[in-house]
Amino acid sequence: MSKIITKSTLPSIEKIGFAQKVKRDFSMNKSLWLMAIPVVIWYIVFHYLPMIGVVIAFKNYTPTKGIMDSSWVGMKHFKDFFGSFYAWRVIKNTLVLNLYQLIYSFPAPIILALLLNEIKNNHFKKAVQTITYIPHFISLVVICGMIVDFTASEGLINDIIAIFGGERISYLLKPEWYRTVYIASEIWRGIGWGSILYLAALMGIDTELYEATAIDGAGRWKQFINVTLPGITPTIIIMLILNIGKMMSEGADKTILLYNPSTYETADIISSFIYRRGLADANYSYSSAVGLFNSVINVILITGANSFSRKINETSLW
Repeated sequence: MSKIITKSTLPSIEKIGFAQKVKRDFSMNKSLWLMAIPVVIWYIVFHYLPMIGVVIAFKNYTPTKGIMDSSWVGMKHFKDFFGSFYAWRVIKNTLVLNLYQLIYSFPAPIILALLLNEIKNNHFKKAVQTITYIPHFISLVVICGMIVDFTASEGLINDIIAIFGGERISYLLKPEWYRTVYIASEIWRGIGWGSILYLAALMGIDTELYEATAIDGAGRWKQFINVTLPGITPTIIIMLILNIGKMMSEGADKTILLYNPSTYETADIISSFIYRRGLADANYSYSSAVGLFNSVINVILITGANSFSRKINETSLW
């Protein structure tokens, strides 16, 4: 008599160990695993192993003694940072600059993508795309050099202003103008490249949805509200979460190339402060402590944004 196979006699997936799950998945997706191995190794070597060095944030590190033999000072560097005048200034500047980025720079590629999507003349559309993409491929050093020259008192921008009777201003020497110059140049440099992702999302929207809404009598504006915007909303949310997650990690490169002591009041951010204290002043432990604080805040921001998004509209990174 043959044995009756029931659900209870089949091996449960939950009962299979982690190693067995990995082994089975590897046998089913061997090519994908092999492709992923170099990426995993790269992350381990260049991102995870260096985390061991974060211990110097709690030590009085000197290169001659090394990490292990340097004296332990605990939370001293964190206390020194938060007790200094610079702490709140750089934190405020970092947050304000990144909030401006979210308000002005983040929507710019979305708006450009939506406008390009409405253009029917392919030659004109390609010309606009090419012109807006070019700044992204120019070296940041060259870009910053152009910004310095254009905003100088005898630069192109001031020449145009002078023609209309305006006053010449050295914009990068004025703290009140620094953020405006920074954000405007960031939009100019990134608007074209950033629009590519949203254009791809727009291309993925089913054209039958537009036809259906047109049959129902919807005009271009209603089609935009009911079809276009919902179609790219998941992409917008994912990019917004990523941008929120790096709010405290604004790169120091552009800041260092543009700022000067006269604009530290509004230009100095956490990344540039870490550069000055860590490399210029060789205060490695202090800068590591500031960097660790910065990383913790970024983790909190991206986790919070992801959780909030998942609860509101079920769109999240994980």
